[in-house]
Amino acid sequence: MNIAAEPYPFDFIPERCALLIIDMQRDFLEPGGFGEMLGNDVSQLRRAIEPNVKLLAAWRAAKLRVIHTREGHLADLTDLHASKKNRGSPAMRIGDEGPMGRILVRGEQGHDIIPELYPQEEEPVVDKPGKGAFHATDLHDLLKHNGICQLVVTGVTTEVCVSTTVREANDRGYDCLIVEDCVASYFPEFHKWSLEMTKAQGGIFGWVSESGHLLGALEKWSASTSGANAGSAGSAANMMVNQKRESTGATKC
Repeated sequence: MNIAAEPYPFDFIPERCALLIIDMQRDFLEPGGFGEMLGNDVSQLRRAIEPNVKLLAAWRAAKLRVIHTREGHLADLTDLHASKKNRGSPAMRIGDEGPMGRILVRGEQGHDIIPELYPQEEEPVVDKPGKGAFHATDLHDLLKHNGICQLVVTGVTTEVCVSTTVREANDRGYDCLIVEDCVASYFPEFHKWSLEMTKAQGGIFGWVSESGHLLGALEKWSASTSGANAGSAGSAANMMVNQKRESTGATKC
């Protein structure tokens, strides 16, 4: 199932693909959070909420795997490097008390995911101490255990945690598709050039597309696996994917 993307169409394999939603946390997206306290305009990030809501709903309806991440640290800050803590505003740093609890500390209100995209019980949440979702987490093992080799990546911010995670995934052999309208940055120019870097040189780090293309593909996938005998339909769809990949010589993941 090809999805229109840059630099060329993305060969979407739904049953081997996970939606990875990066750091849609209150501290980054809501007024009064850490992002705003650093002087950022949170409306720049909030424009990605509605596209994510629609994509997440369609992904759940298709019964495909969803994984969320949160950036944050242990209450005693033993997983927070001094070099990270000491950067930023001297008046307000990670671990300090903010309007929504201690900043970027696990379990605090600000650390949690926004209500619009709150994880369902069966959806894993990967808590990460760094920018990349693979660093010091079990994300790689989780993906391999579930047979995932493709990632559709959304969230914030485009040039920091999204970009870092995609680069980490690329080095581990995952094919990544960033959804342009479902990622955002406090700085529009950083957003633009991060996506340009991702798809440069024939897709050096991955692909870039828009949510509308994903929604269309998910609708077709859901239709192919629904009906009186969903299991048979799903098997037929899987067979079609395998036959296509064999006929085109595409690499099986």
